[in-house]
Amino acid sequence: MQTVVHLVSGDETEQQTALAIAENLLADESGDIDDVAIVVQAGGIEAVTAGGDAADDVRHLLEDGVPVKACSNTLEMEGLEASDLVDGVETVPEGAVEVTRLQDEGYAYVRP
Repeated sequence: MQTVVHLVSGDETEQQTALAIAENLLADESGDIDDVAIVVQAGGIEAVTAGGDAADDVRHLLEDGVPVKACSNTLEMEGLEASDLVDGVETVPEGAVEVTRLQDEGYAYVRP
């Protein structure tokens, strides 16, 4: 199974929940979870900024092989650059399109 976690909220609790869900999926011992990805857009972008409160959690997920993808449209709207993100966070042109693409590839959708 493959899962995409969609992080769109600027609420810190929801951001932490989304990252914890990804971590829990990785820790699943059933062997059923093959891939986990995180797509971040809108208010959720704060979670993947290099100076953000969740930066260490994001780094840990990246080290565990979880692709974290940030919406370029959101970066532009927020006046941020890719260099403002945690090292290793990828950018995609549109977060919603990336989520849709992953779902088309068989990823289950989770949004806390």
